[in-house]
Amino acid sequence: MLVDQRSGARKIVRSKAVVVMDGMPPMQARTLDISGSGLTVTFDHKLSTGDIGMVSFELFVEGKAQVLSCRSRVNYCIFSGDHFKIGFQFMNPDMATMATINKFLR
Repeated sequence: MLVDQRSGARKIVRSKAVVVMDGMPPMQARTLDISGSGLTVTFDHKLSTGDIGMVSFELFVEGKAQVLSCRSRVNYCIFSGDHFKIGFQFMNPDMATMATINKFLR
């Protein structure tokens, strides 16, 4: 039996994302959901748990598109059909990024 290891409330968000893992070129992804501590994306490439990089994504808050970027660590990578589901945990997000995410989650 699989146990959901994610903590905190999550909200579905479907938008474009760019993943720049350390030592790799920027690659396109799509967001699935977000919480105050992390983000899940669909991705064409496998990543290893513990990999670190920058994840940039778009959130619509109060009717405006805002692009957020945060250094993140891979928590899990699951093959799902024709792509990978990657769970990222935010690493020391700045206060403005967290304020925007918290507004979105309300």
